[in-house]
Amino acid sequence: MLPDATDAISRDGNVLILAYDHGIEHGPVDFEPNPETADPERVFELATHDAVTALAVGKGVAEAYYPRYEDRVTLLAKLNGTSNLWMGEPDSAVNWSVEYAAELGADAIGFTLYGGSNHEVEMAEEFRRAQEAARDHDMGVVMWSYPRGQGLKNDTGADTVAYAARLGLELGADVAKVKYPGSPEAMGHAANLAGPAKVVMSGGSKTDDRAFLETVSEALAGGADGLAVGRNVFQRDNPEEILDALEAVIFEDASVEEALKHTSSAAVADD
Repeated sequence: MLPDATDAISRDGNVLILAYDHGIEHGPVDFEPNPETADPERVFELATHDAVTALAVGKGVAEAYYPRYEDRVTLLAKLNGTSNLWMGEPDSAVNWSVEYAAELGADAIGFTLYGGSNHEVEMAEEFRRAQEAARDHDMGVVMWSYPRGQGLKNDTGADTVAYAARLGLELGADVAKVKYPGSPEAMGHAANLAGPAKVVMSGGSKTDDRAFLETVSEALAGGADGLAVGRNVFQRDNPEEILDALEAVIFEDASVEEALKHTSSAAVADD
């Protein structure tokens, strides 16, 4: 870990990454709930929100849109990713180099590692090359650490998530993005095992405002350093509202009830 490696993608020590690699990882289905977000311009505009500490996108989207936003958005270059059309053992193609990401202006890189996959060894070696190149360019390193493979199907148990966080530390990530393990205590266990590496919760599938904010609040209470979220923001009709609420919870230590006042669901609840 480098002490200041996450300065560019954090705020007061906490992280809120807006992830927008879904076009390759999940396909157009993820944009159906809010069709205007199929246009990356809309999500780049969302990433200018004060709550967002970095926007994670792939090469083509970064090339096409980031030059117009370089003064307002912090770019996290998501280096690898594979389409949902791929039906084999979990793996991710490396789609651009650290050197090219640095040339484009990225402040950090993101890299998926599927621990437990039959391709884990190859992916770890690819991560090693990316991590060391990122150090040469003073870039932060975020690992999407998702244990997944032939004998491990999206396991979110406490021990598995803790192992995922530890992989981030052991392999040199500054931030480990992990699934929520179900309780503040389990998240705390993962955070402790990550040592100086930050641990952020993956936002996951869209849920209602209260349920989502409660999970984020629990993760933070357990020791998480923030959130990396996509669908739970851009699939909403009013994504700016949930970003306002997340800003309150993550950076202002607000309660869920206080944060909900930023959302339309608060008005509905009052009726």
